[in-house]
Amino acid sequence: MERIASVADWRARAQSARASGRRVGLVPTMGALHAGHESLMRAAAAAGDVVVTTIFVNPRQFNNAADLATYPRTPDADAARAADSGTDVLVEPSLDEMWPLGEATPTTVHLGPIGEVFEGADRPGHFDGVASVVAKLLIVTGPCRLYLGEKDYQQLVAMRQMVRDLAFDVEVVGCAIVREESGLALSSRNVRLSDAGRVVALGLSRALASAGEPASAGELRARMRAVMLEAGIDVAYAEVVDPVSLVPLDDADEGEGRALLAGLVEGVRLLDNGPVRVIRGNRATSH
Repeated sequence: MERIASVADWRARAQSARASGRRVGLVPTMGALHAGHESLMRAAAAAGDVVVTTIFVNPRQFNNAADLATYPRTPDADAARAADSGTDVLVEPSLDEMWPLGEATPTTVHLGPIGEVFEGADRPGHFDGVASVVAKLLIVTGPCRLYLGEKDYQQLVAMRQMVRDLAFDVEVVGCAIVREESGLALSSRNVRLSDAGRVVALGLSRALASAGEPASAGELRARMRAVMLEAGIDVAYAEVVDPVSLVPLDDADEGEGRALLAGLVEGVRLLDNGPVRVIRGNRATSH
């Protein structure tokens, strides 16, 4: 595995891979790698791609200085995990390489409404930061397949929108959530939880399980919120949305939906999501 720090070397390596007839698979991360990240790298390797994994803790997507300061950084362990998971090129750019003027770099990709709801509403500017850094990753890498996990579902949908709207020569590949045996969705933030906090956090996966039986959108929301509150989670939202547009569904809607959950446990913001089946309110109450 090669380790690269400069944008110029990164661009040249990706161009070289394509010139040799290979596809490039890009796995963007902020480090603190876990089995969820490994699944993305392995998926890219299994597809025969030259796997380029990036590690960059992007300050422009944090609206909380304390959250940025405490974000876990484990570069040596990350490099070992990346190598073991099929990464061919590990890119670890500095802040100066990525943002010439640091956090004050003015050029920004704004996603519009999809970046202003849910995580975007609770964390103003978050998706401007995400979109700006992913756009730069794609510009430097060039034509590729972009591997993203479904755990950050809003981010996945938003990146698909950006790739479509800006005509990037990129295929976005969404990969399933990886969970611990307990059901907790893997996240780099989990390491900040105490043992007791991890128990509380299981309320997220239990809330999803409570939405397993079809019901109206309102009933599903109420079920999930109740389970999260009972577990002791400070609920940010428990929503049921259209899986493509992320528009909230109402009790007149029917079909496939996506449950989006977020909450705070011991001050750590955790996300989860999953597919749900929505039926109309009058049908939901007739059984």
